[in-house]
Amino acid sequence: MSKSVVNFLVCGVGRIGQRHARIIQGTENANLVATVDVNPDSRIEGVPHFESLAEAFEAVGNIDVVSIATPNGLHAKQAIEAINLGAHTIVEKPIALNTHEAEELTHTALSKNKLVFGVMQNRYSPPSQWLKEIVSSGVLGEIYMVSINCFWNRDDRYYKSDNWHGTKELDGGTLFTQFSHFVDIMYWLFGDIKNITSRFSNYNHSHSIDFEDSGIVQFDFVKGGKGSLEYSTSVWDANLESSLTIIAEKGSVKVAGQYMNEVVHCHIEDYEMPELAPSNPPNDYGPYKGSAANHGYVFENVIDTLAGNTSITTNVLEGMKVVDIIERIYNSGDR
Repeated sequence: MSKSVVNFLVCGVGRIGQRHARIIQGTENANLVATVDVNPDSRIEGVPHFESLAEAFEAVGNIDVVSIATPNGLHAKQAIEAINLGAHTIVEKPIALNTHEAEELTHTALSKNKLVFGVMQNRYSPPSQWLKEIVSSGVLGEIYMVSINCFWNRDDRYYKSDNWHGTKELDGGTLFTQFSHFVDIMYWLFGDIKNITSRFSNYNHSHSIDFEDSGIVQFDFVKGGKGSLEYSTSVWDANLESSLTIIAEKGSVKVAGQYMNEVVHCHIEDYEMPELAPSNPPNDYGPYKGSAANHGYVFENVIDTLAGNTSITTNVLEGMKVVDIIERIYNSGDR
């Protein structure tokens, strides 16, 4: 089907929301019709700005998609409000901070026949898509062990006293804000987990955050095989790496680099690895770095899905499952 112009509203115009706005303004068949933020200084020149979704919908009218880029604890509530006002939604990670809110969002979307697009941008990276292909096709055979390491720097340049980052109510925890897209990749590739045991520590953020800065998690995959997730935001000065290692029946693979953007090992029986497209550079926040800059693919997926040309890359049920897994990880240890 041919694509029609999609009218977007960006709710939350901080660093992530500003990026959403720039992408919309630079994307064919996308039109940024309004922004919403309680901070009037966050307005974008030439774009109508409002302090509430209700006010924006009443004034602007034809809004197809609301992109939610507010603090984590507001995601589900505001997405539900946008759906009830008649729009599809894009929801930044995580879609909620607990399964109850995620289920309420899912129910609302289904009952109103609206789509929820989760922002899990790591799925679009060439190494991730390659991993999906070799796991799903059985090239690796039976999966024995999976190890995921996420070692980042998030210090006082990130956790500022006047910011929502680090608060239990709006941030939720290190797995929610920093590493939920790696939990998503794990679920996307290998499915659900069980028999979870976790240990958490707060090494050097006790003055700035309400929860752990580091964790060691061990579990079994429901489909078979064992896994571990080790993560920390206590790395000094700069990110160290994000990596995923697979030990399987027919070979072993490791994807690593600061942002899980490089295949550093591939040794598989009767298999020659193809040349992958280059990964996008990381999101640059000045003193600290984020994951690969793949947000543009999310908005292209929204436009293509609404035109009937494709399906959602990360749907609301998958977003809910990531929240469920993180919640069970946290419930399995003493934070």
